[in-house]
Amino acid sequence: MTTAETHPPIRTVGFIGLGNVGAKLAGSVLRNGFALVIHDLDPAAGRDLEAQGAVRAASSREVAERSDLVITCLPSPPICAEVMEADDGVLAGLGPGKIWLEMSTTHYEEVVRLAGRVRDKGAAALESPVSGGCHRAATGNISIFVGGERGDFERVFPVLTALGRRILHTGELGSASIIKVVTNYLASAHLVALGEALMVAKRAGMDMRTVYDAIGASSGNSFVNETESQVIMNGSYNINFTMDLVGKDSDLFLELARAGEVPVEIAPLVRAIFQQGQDSYGGRAWSSMIVKRLEDACGTELRAEGFPSELFDDEPEAPGYEIGSRAFQRGGGSA
Repeated sequence: MTTAETHPPIRTVGFIGLGNVGAKLAGSVLRNGFALVIHDLDPAAGRDLEAQGAVRAASSREVAERSDLVITCLPSPPICAEVMEADDGVLAGLGPGKIWLEMSTTHYEEVVRLAGRVRDKGAAALESPVSGGCHRAATGNISIFVGGERGDFERVFPVLTALGRRILHTGELGSASIIKVVTNYLASAHLVALGEALMVAKRAGMDMRTVYDAIGASSGNSFVNETESQVIMNGSYNINFTMDLVGKDSDLFLELARAGEVPVEIAPLVRAIFQQGQDSYGGRAWSSMIVKRLEDACGTELRAEGFPSELFDDEPEAPGYEIGSRAFQRGGGSA
């Protein structure tokens, strides 16, 4: 029998880390009928979730003790390790039948290491970083990469379908973290190139609304253009993702490249550009402000009328589904 068949269904979900993405993911859990236990070092984080029925725990250990599934969504590998391994941390509250689900962007070796400690407690471990932006996390339409045992994946699948839209089982534990680091690197590289393209077009006298529409209809289009261009042209830059997080993700990518002895050329330059942006505007500045380096250098703003100050997902919320070759074994989804 599979893990999903030998354990009762997940009814209570614990969520630790209620930042820009975490709070929105936790909201999807609650909105879709699961009991929710929350914890964050910031006592103000999650107050709206409490008003909707979530229960606040005093510690990460208490979250684990009260939950069938414990989700962590934290800013960095060291913070995740502290939350897991502290005396009142997640590991202290885990036991047989429970599952830890890591949703942070972290180093794959750290996920594997912590998973070993989770298994020592008789619990199961999965990783499930997300991709698609805060606006899609808010509506349950974000994409999710999941690494770990297939049976454990099947057991948490009902929760995953509440958290996101397209769900991909990437293979063994650690594989999802690698995929997430790779895709985040591509997004950062696309953003730097997009800023250059927009500025060249602007200085050539083009109307920026026309440029946005043209790129969207062309072979040069990207998810970054469809989303971040809008808040750049509005001038808010509010993409709900910060410079320091790009730096962390870029360092993880460069570590993977070094481990694989890949002589990358673009990645170190992208990392250096974002370091300059962080030095100029601060680590908590929105990552899309990286194009402001060019705006400042050229004395030209990339502005156009009719663009929003913040992104909102107008796609209706719907249950998630598995993508990839395994989806057909489930009897649905698309490859």
